[in-house]
Amino acid sequence: MKVYKFGGASVKDANGVKNLIKVLKETGSDNKLIVVSAMGKTTNALEVVVKDYLNFSQIPQSLNEVRDFHLAITRELFPDSSAPVFNKLNALFTELENFLDHNKSNQYDFVYDQIVSYGELISTTIVSEYLNSLHFNSTWLDARELIKTDSTYRDAQVNWPKTLDLIQEKTDPKKLNITQGFIASDPNNFTTTLGREGSDYSAAILAYCLNAESVTIWKDVPGVLNADPRYFSKTELLNQISYEEAIELAFYGASVIHPKTLQPLQRKEIPLFVRSFIDLEGNGTAVSKGKTIIPEVPCFIVKKDQVLISLSSLDFSFMVEENISEIFKLFHQYQMKVDLIQNSAISFRVCVDNKFNQLEKLIQHLKARFKVSYKTGVSLYTIRHFNEQAINELERDKKVLLKQLTQNTVQLVTEN
Repeated sequence: MKVYKFGGASVKDANGVKNLIKVLKETGSDNKLIVVSAMGKTTNALEVVVKDYLNFSQIPQSLNEVRDFHLAITRELFPDSSAPVFNKLNALFTELENFLDHNKSNQYDFVYDQIVSYGELISTTIVSEYLNSLHFNSTWLDARELIKTDSTYRDAQVNWPKTLDLIQEKTDPKKLNITQGFIASDPNNFTTTLGREGSDYSAAILAYCLNAESVTIWKDVPGVLNADPRYFSKTELLNQISYEEAIELAFYGASVIHPKTLQPLQRKEIPLFVRSFIDLEGNGTAVSKGKTIIPEVPCFIVKKDQVLISLSSLDFSFMVEENISEIFKLFHQYQMKVDLIQNSAISFRVCVDNKFNQLEKLIQHLKARFKVSYKTGVSLYTIRHFNEQAINELERDKKVLLKQLTQNTVQLVTEN
């Protein structure tokens, strides 16, 4: 069996769904498990629904925009208004509205997962019904019945033994299966999500549990590039990356592959391919056992909107293990992802990602024990396999707040 993952950009409109069919026609549809993300910017639109709902405690007008967006795509794919897909979509929106009517929780992360998950449920319903209308005979699977997690909403941890049993029990590897990325469920059957961009991780979980031949992530880029073309003018396709190097790149924030995706694949040496759904002739990038990186070029990664925090002890005593341990407990408590650490005898500096918006609470807690200063809106640049030319080009016209070099990696925190 092969696992294919199609992201939001690949199914952002009716033509995108038709192109997914083209990929299956070119590569074959048997023995495939298709993992599909929410369409286009649906996740962002549903985040607005979450915000509006929590502010006003009623079904928000912004939900109608999500409904209209999907109905427009569906009408283009299904000119016959009596097609079963319309009843299925109506049932999903009714189910979501019932949650909004009866929910008693105002806990953001819980509400977020229950609402945002409908992006994937809706997209896979449309794609599956379109496949069936073209006689592909796809089997729609609810990922919440396959992947079980704990109750850490928005960043759930997988229960591997339970997940393995369920996936092997409910998936027929000889058929064309379609399921959702990103979503799962906890022991109480409430919906959980695996972290933003977690659809890649879903594909890896399913591949691991099914002993898949390979995983292919279909994207709107030729493969894994040595830099994000949104931020860097010169980019180069990487033909081959080892698991270890890909994990390093993901850890530092490379956006093409989700950080947790590679670990289950590496354990069973399941190759991952990143290919373009626009250019089916291109080979893309292979992530597998083998040489570190081909070609050997510097790789540039940038993470925007980071926070640089500087700490020192109030009495100028050393920043020793006890202090550092306490700091990291607070980072864990307030869900801060630490991307860079630099410390001296009496100071400690970190660059963190405030994706859960708990910075102010963290800072107030830290001020009880340390002298604290911080700067928001900074950028963290990382260069893997750097050379002097790469560093010089990156530093040009930037104010560098912090710089750190190791054998293969240089990191810079800058104001712009």
